[in-house]
Amino acid sequence: MFFNRESKTADLSALIEKADFIFHLAGINRPQDPAEFTRGNVDLSSLVCDAIKKCVNETGRHIPVVFSSSIHASADNEYGRTKLAAENVFITLASETGNPVFISRLPGVFGKWAKPNYNSVVATFCYNIAHDLPVTVNDPQYLLRLVYIDDVVRTFTDLLDQEIKPENKQFFINVEPEYNIALGEIAESITSFREGRHSLELERVGTGFLRALYSTYVSYLPEQDFSYPVKQHTDPRGSFVELFKSKDSGQVSYFTAHPGVTRGGHYHHTKTEKFMVISGTARFRFRHILTDEYYETVTSGDKPVMVETIPGWAHDVTNIGDEELIAIVWANEVFDPAHPDTIFSKLDK
Repeated sequence: MFFNRESKTADLSALIEKADFIFHLAGINRPQDPAEFTRGNVDLSSLVCDAIKKCVNETGRHIPVVFSSSIHASADNEYGRTKLAAENVFITLASETGNPVFISRLPGVFGKWAKPNYNSVVATFCYNIAHDLPVTVNDPQYLLRLVYIDDVVRTFTDLLDQEIKPENKQFFINVEPEYNIALGEIAESITSFREGRHSLELERVGTGFLRALYSTYVSYLPEQDFSYPVKQHTDPRGSFVELFKSKDSGQVSYFTAHPGVTRGGHYHHTKTEKFMVISGTARFRFRHILTDEYYETVTSGDKPVMVETIPGWAHDVTNIGDEELIAIVWANEVFDPAHPDTIFSKLDK
């Protein structure tokens, strides 16, 4: 059940009577008429609390409620004052009825589906940069307090699984983690996401703030940008395509080889690689550059096998099948043309 701006106020009481838990997330932050601050923040909260109180008094049943407030509740402005007043309405409810109340003073919330060019600078930057529109950063050092929408939802919904005792009349809850990020850093990171499609450089988007920011950014991409081309290097042996380059974990590519074609024939001093044949049949050969020790192995796309190159061992790969060979390769470092760490060396016995 939900109650939104299209709902009728007269229906609110009946909806609350059927509820087991209430998430009060509505509010007004940028109205055309300042009077809407009071109507949307204080008056609506009072209606919710009156309906809960009625239910408690008539049935003795408590209905836990989460109220999304704002860090601006401590600010001396109309928005902050009405948010604080709404908090006090819920605190009064808890004090008078014992009904559990959870208040979260949220900082800026970012994530998918936030409205750009409204009240979220992250949404605005993501949308504008994704659509090749300009962004303005007046103070790059200005620090923003932010939480990610998934963490907000997790924090709130986790309360559904907790045993809420009657003596827990009210308390404030925090969403973790909270990020303190400079405005300029946010703009630079989002810009790097866009440019990474051309440079193939992938930011550290696996954890923390950048994980959440990258997910947010791609959610604003126009549909025609859900896919994008990458450069293909083709010669008589087959093709080679770089997929992406990471900041500290090397790069991933793939190559093809026609039947009978041999690739490689070199060794590395430090660089290591992992090969996975996903289609066709390949013979990998290895020769120790000092001892002439020799080793070979055959893999195919029918059975996943990872083949790793070893520093100091020359290696090559030959398509010994009748169809095109396709293999994925990971290198532990991004290729540097000035220092390739690739020395030609034959494998023939």
